[in-house]
Amino acid sequence: MKVELLAFDSMGVRSMATFIKTKDVAITIDPGVSLGPLRYGLEPHPLEYKEEIKRWNLIEKKARDSDILIISHYHYDHYNPDKPDLYSNKIVFIKDPKNKINQSQKRRASSFIPQIEPLVKSLDIADGRDFKFGSTKISFSPPVFHGKNARLGYVVQTLIDDGKKRIIHTSDIEGPCNEIQIDFILRNKPNIVIMDGPLTYMLGYRMSYDDLNKAKNLLKKVLAMKSLEVLVYDHHFMRDLKWEERIADLFKYAKEHNSKIMPASRFMGEKLNILEARRKELWEQEI
Repeated sequence: MKVELLAFDSMGVRSMATFIKTKDVAITIDPGVSLGPLRYGLEPHPLEYKEEIKRWNLIEKKARDSDILIISHYHYDHYNPDKPDLYSNKIVFIKDPKNKINQSQKRRASSFIPQIEPLVKSLDIADGRDFKFGSTKISFSPPVFHGKNARLGYVVQTLIDDGKKRIIHTSDIEGPCNEIQIDFILRNKPNIVIMDGPLTYMLGYRMSYDDLNKAKNLLKKVLAMKSLEVLVYDHHFMRDLKWEERIADLFKYAKEHNSKIMPASRFMGEKLNILEARRKELWEQEI
């Protein structure tokens, strides 16, 4: 199995775009990318726009090379509403556009899905279902909260199992925040987990220190799995300049349990590039 993390916050953009290739199929999960419109009251720096273009070009190439495209939910950093042609002749799995979904995402889905429906090879609701392609199994979790509650809607998690390796992509769980968000992981015993971390860059107003401690305690259950080799911890979490300090104890805990925790950039052998978190510094350098 080949795993390529295409675009993540540790690479300079908002995204969790992931490419996985087995002997049976090539899959792109969440082919989208965006930038935070404002951070520290500042618009994106030119370096962010440059990285967004670079990452989108890579996502587009891998998506066009894929047999299967997956949309875990309808936020623009997870799919591109302006590129319906990307889905031409693809097998497409989507978050249920009518059930367990908030109004904002329901509106986006109702606009986007009719555009791709005439183009796709097949279109199936993913939520809680299993699919088989040769020896490759693709399973989806039931919908779980995008964060602590239903305010931002729901996401589906994806398991890819080729009989030798098992990978889970959690999408936007912002934590984890609760037991339900890790139930799919613990039941399926993956070797690699690609997880969205907590909103620590909003500690004190949208996220409490109790929330952070809860997330860390839940993470320990994942890190303690005998099957786990690597936990990729990224997305919302990599918008925090102090990310490493926040989970210093978990690095030690992972090592004690023969696993690793790292951002997507490190998994891919790239230099850490948290541009949004550094936006204030980047603009100050322009003065």
